Amino acid sequence: MKNFTTFILTLIIGFCHAQNRDPDAQTLLNEMSAKVNEYDNMVLEFKYALDNSEENIHQDTRGDITLVGDNYVLNILGITRIFDGEKLITISPEDEEVTISKQNTTEENTITPSQLLTFYEEGYNYKMDIIQNVRGRKIQYIKLNPIDSNSEISYVLLGIDTNTKHVYNLIEIGSNGTKTTLTINAFKINQPLSETLFTFDAAKYSDYYINNLD
Repeated sequence: MKNFTTFILTLIIGFCHAQNRDPDAQTLLNEMSAKVNEYDNMVLEFKYALDNSEENIHQDTRGDITLVGDNYVLNILGITRIFDGEKLITISPEDEEVTISKQNTTEENTITPSQLLTFYEEGYNYKMDIIQNVRGRKIQYIKLNPIDSNSEISYVLLGIDTNTKHVYNLIEIGSNGTKTTLTINAFKINQPLSETLFTFDAAKYSDYYINNLD
């Protein structure tokens, strides 16, 4: 869970000084961002993989996330995280515990899941990389290099479907040789969602320990 949270929520962003950005890559990224902003909501099903050959580590897991603006519900490793715009609620059935806290969306070097598809806007130089045919889909990769020379990230490859302008996958290579890959298996838009999707009902968790940090 820590590795996934680091990958999704704490991609290092670094300070933006000099920039070296490929205009063609910029155009494709802008098209992707514009497409995402057209949707009322998005429901993504994904596979997350972590590999480090030197440490003989290989981990695979699957999850899903529902996004409406800055609000989200993230399910992974049996844990549910709900952000309602103000509070972050983490529900762990295994521990029978609910943790409620404020999510600091302005904390330096931190992004939220709602920024997953726009994280590139600060802290990276980027250029076009290879094109791959994935089961009939034309995936254009963009290579992003952190501007911060002290970043724990060596580089990121962002794969974009050139037809739909949706993200297909994101590959992060760490400075320690760790490779983390997020592959979106299903990208659903404008789904019928419950009005209470982002509402935490404490009555449903009367047997849980409620840890209210704020």
